[in-house]
Amino acid sequence: MADTSIENAGLLVVDKDAGVTSHDVVSKCRKAFNTRRVGHAGTLDPMATGVLVIGVERATKLLGLLSLTTKSYTATIRLGQGTTTDDAEGEVLETVDASGVSDDQIAAVVAGLTGDIQQVPAKVSAIKVDGRRAHALVRTGAEFELESRPVTVHRFDILATRRDGGFVDLDVAVDCSSGTYIRSLARDLGAALGVGGHLTVLRRTAVGPFTLEHSRTMDDVTAAPGLSLGIDDAAKLCFPHREISDDDAESISQGRWLTPIGMKGIYTVVDPSGQAIALIQEKGRRASSVMVVRPATLR
Repeated sequence: MADTSIENAGLLVVDKDAGVTSHDVVSKCRKAFNTRRVGHAGTLDPMATGVLVIGVERATKLLGLLSLTTKSYTATIRLGQGTTTDDAEGEVLETVDASGVSDDQIAAVVAGLTGDIQQVPAKVSAIKVDGRRAHALVRTGAEFELESRPVTVHRFDILATRRDGGFVDLDVAVDCSSGTYIRSLARDLGAALGVGGHLTVLRRTAVGPFTLEHSRTMDDVTAAPGLSLGIDDAAKLCFPHREISDDDAESISQGRWLTPIGMKGIYTVVDPSGQAIALIQEKGRRASSVMVVRPATLR
């Protein structure tokens, strides 16, 4: 019987609901697609909603290779209150009247948090400390500090400002590098203004080339399982292309290598019919596959 896994392999872009973990989404997808071979790229906190990229069947191998370096969010930051988790799910550490903070003061600090910055991740992040996740250590009551890391905030725009008693709520849009924590931006903004701050709403609107326009809710996926992109289209969307002959396609699909042409990074080789054959990386005198998208048995 022919191997039909190529037809079932691909990426699913889920619009995650609030209150569920990324692992919860993976579990539901395993049931919907009736396979254990499901994974995700880029965890979303339970509080957050929006774009979560899921790999199904052989496309799980794509997840670690995807260059999902830019992410976009909309969020609401509350000034005047800091929490243990830097978001609304944590315990309140302090409440300070923020009504005297001006729009100009806020704009000045936001400008300082834009561009290439050093950021300390939230203690409830998935960063590993001595082999354990920081969020797991927090639950044990352990005392520890996380080191700052370089991140890039390409855009940090204030979309709306609402003043409610002693609080100032900011609706913001952020484009940033992978590894940037929006809750840390909220914390640092409030700290710099001397009033504390935390995140009350977070929605991821894009991960790399994948946006909410590509996405489906889990209710939709459960009712009618289906991929956002087959593995061929995913490989062609996410990586640069190199066109190759049928003979080269046959060669690479059987595990052999091609002659380099000077392309940097990982790229997709595409046969004359437009099918993605493999993901390739050039090293020395060889252009070898890092993942065969379409093995010889499926050609």
